[in-house]
Amino acid sequence: MNAVEIEEAVSALAEKPFDRAEFAYAFLEAFGNKETTLKRLRSGASNKSDLGGVLQTNNIHIATCDPGQVMATLQALRASPATARGKAKFILSTDGNSFEAEDLASGETVACTYREFPDHFGFFLPLAGITTVKQIRESSFDIKATGRLNRLYVQLLKENPEWGTAARRLDMNHFMARLIFCFFAEDTDIFSRPKLFASTVQTMSASDSSNTHQVISTIFRAMNVKIADRAAAGIPRWADLFPYVNGGLFSGSPEVPRFSRIARSYLLHIGSLDWRKINPDIFGSMIQAVAEDEERGALGMHYTSVPNILKVLNPLFLDDLREKLTEAGDNPRKLLNLRNRMARIRVFDPACGSGNFLVIAYKEIRAIEAEINRRRGEADRRTEIPVTNFRGIEIRDFAAEIARLALIIAEYQCDVLYRGQKEALQAFLPLRAENWITCGNALRLDWLSVCPPAGAGTKLQSDDLFPPSLNEAHIDFENEGGETYVCGNPPYLGTKKQNKEQKADLERLFGDRIAGWKSLDYVAGWFIKSADYGEHTNSISALVTTNSICQGVMVSILWPVILGSGNEIAFARTSFKWNNLASRNAGVTVAIVGICKAGRRKLKTIFTESDGITTASIAANINPYLVAGENIFVSPRSSQISGMPEMLSGDKMTDGGNLVLSFREREDLLHSYPETSEFVGRLVGGQELIKGILRYALVIPDAKLREACNVPPIQRRLDAVAAMRSASPKLTTQQLAAKPHQFDESRFEKVRKIIIAQLSSENREYYPCDLVPDIDVAMAPSLVIYQSDAWLISILASKMHAAWISAVCGKFETRYRYSSILGWNTFPLPTLTEKNIADLARCGEDILLARQAHFPATIADLYDPDEMPADLRAAHERNDEVLERIYIGRRFRNDTERLEKLFELYTKMTGGQSAPKKRKANA
Repeated sequence: MNAVEIEEAVSALAEKPFDRAEFAYAFLEAFGNKETTLKRLRSGASNKSDLGGVLQTNNIHIATCDPGQVMATLQALRASPATARGKAKFILSTDGNSFEAEDLASGETVACTYREFPDHFGFFLPLAGITTVKQIRESSFDIKATGRLNRLYVQLLKENPEWGTAARRLDMNHFMARLIFCFFAEDTDIFSRPKLFASTVQTMSASDSSNTHQVISTIFRAMNVKIADRAAAGIPRWADLFPYVNGGLFSGSPEVPRFSRIARSYLLHIGSLDWRKINPDIFGSMIQAVAEDEERGALGMHYTSVPNILKVLNPLFLDDLREKLTEAGDNPRKLLNLRNRMARIRVFDPACGSGNFLVIAYKEIRAIEAEINRRRGEADRRTEIPVTNFRGIEIRDFAAEIARLALIIAEYQCDVLYRGQKEALQAFLPLRAENWITCGNALRLDWLSVCPPAGAGTKLQSDDLFPPSLNEAHIDFENEGGETYVCGNPPYLGTKKQNKEQKADLERLFGDRIAGWKSLDYVAGWFIKSADYGEHTNSISALVTTNSICQGVMVSILWPVILGSGNEIAFARTSFKWNNLASRNAGVTVAIVGICKAGRRKLKTIFTESDGITTASIAANINPYLVAGENIFVSPRSSQISGMPEMLSGDKMTDGGNLVLSFREREDLLHSYPETSEFVGRLVGGQELIKGILRYALVIPDAKLREACNVPPIQRRLDAVAAMRSASPKLTTQQLAAKPHQFDESRFEKVRKIIIAQLSSENREYYPCDLVPDIDVAMAPSLVIYQSDAWLISILASKMHAAWISAVCGKFETRYRYSSILGWNTFPLPTLTEKNIADLARCGEDILLARQAHFPATIADLYDPDEMPADLRAAHERNDEVLERIYIGRRFRNDTERLEKLFELYTKMTGGQSAPKKRKANA
């Protein structure tokens, strides 16, 4: 369940008569617990309560009570030994009249009437596995309103199916935007009376809903006509209570879908909410989901947290404005200069969605302006920050319309906050007719037309296949001069997830400029457009991106073009989780990259997060891997740069499964033919290495083939391999039929070897590798080094190596993806002395011994970041200490330092110096 669904379920529970015996189970069901879970609690099988209530282990302890005993019961729950034993996160007590709860970790509490507890549902979202930020827990209204709007939207489409067609979708979305404005306006004194819209619909429309659509249509028509002209337009006098709004919101067709009794009831319930609580920065993205078929099932997952948005906006320009405010102090002239500067700042989001970034930027700038006005003794001064300076491009029409509406609401709320209700109302209506949010394809539109560098407005230019569609024929309300800041969170979409139109977008941008553009993530289009835009404007851009464009082969494809066009990285925030409201969603791993013209910012800043703490480091230059240092592009190599042993791909089978044995098949073979043990080795791919899965393969050297064929089960398997290969349409596979005992492209050597997984979870601190017996087979796409030197384990299982792989190899989905030619062959290692090698070998052996001490625990078990055994962690710490001292004489403080040193060494080693000779294996 997502947050909206939970809110609806909790609200439904509160509306029912209180059932003391059933409340706890109904409450847990509202937060997504399945019937089987509730059944176990009811039977007592999993209910650990010692107070006659319901205790769900690791979750919550609930107890109902007699009237007036809520506080005492909550105290009893807090003191209960069962609460501690069951590791309950929450305690909850209610008598059907009062309701109290406590978060035992934070100490936060809820105390309200029983009917009001749904207003606090965000407090309990962790019960559903939803990790929330503070803003969400305090904005239950936005989620509640979104859920109500969604029910109305779905019901209207059910009753008016033609409004759900492509031809009418724009009309339906425009209708919903009008409703949102009316609900907000009637609760914030924009309309002449509280609840004017809802009460008028209730009074003027029949209870059977037969004319509800006509009443709403009349209201919409009225707000598009000045009051003096309404009689001539045939608008009834009762509609004169509604103000003239204009601004394009109520222009065009006033047609409204027909309402059933149910839809009318939904509308009136929405009107009963208190719309003064709306947060436009949160609300917009949730409303967007109402209109998107593919997203409505994920309603409530679209929230972008304000702290995450500020990670973009603060270093982009807000930190500088606040610094200048501090420097100005109470100096009237400096304060005036800063205010004048801010009036000319434009914020441009070319993938604006429902306007989250623009709304937050506007509110933050207004807060700084308000402080300037306070210090200058002009607290009631009208704002000089035009909302039209906050530009956006959005491909979906409804999202674009909601973005504009969200900015209008944000402007009004700021006016109320900083100037007062009366002054805000005087400035609010009629709405502006300008449109500063453009609906269109940002990768096809000319950004200079949407947000020109200065001066006169221009017509929008776009590709004919993707014309703009939202009344933006001219943008002629420019501020002369000033700064432009480009920001946003564009769509990521790896190459395999791009549709034909998206691939065409990238081809249009990169086809003549970058040979390998087909390997680029879709977000790369926004970076190249930002770089091009920066060549003609006084702008800095900062975009949220998946790590993909700063890792692996994409770096050498994209960044030479961006940096070669006179741009540089101004600041960056390295990998962090961009969370949303999806249940149990860990969030996608992203980075933030700011680019500008070279020389625009002398000092660059790299922000890193670790354990919730952000550190900032200053650099003279940030390279495309988001590391301080020279611009460098790590390219695949055919040999190991530091002279270490060759790493090869594992063996391909191409055997139809006939050379592979399960654990049971191996046992049966060895039981009947014990002498075949020399022909059976463990088959080790990534899953087998990490999860300890047992699979085996026939390993038959040419010299032993006749002996092996004397065993009937082996002969049958080889015959099946030959038949499978002979039937293949591939000539190379047919040729292998003559040697059915051999693997395809076999590299197998019967020596002890080190096997490395190709894929690994990004949550592991160390990359998975292991030393295996000589009979074991490395199966592609896992990788193998045909040597058994323990010092190689020390290198492969180090934080230095993990940091390098993370930076240069790229990822598959969110997992690390190892590449021998890009990760291993490029890994820079200082020249090692014999003592260095001996020390590292001892560390590698200690790691292997620590693993063996926990047999049969697998690598997946041992390297769980929360469950790693203390002795294994200590062995790794000693290993990192020894290796890192070889690099710089001490431990590195973090991965940023590690990568800075590795890139420095890589640069030296590829700068014309001869490659070190390969080291020989230790005897």
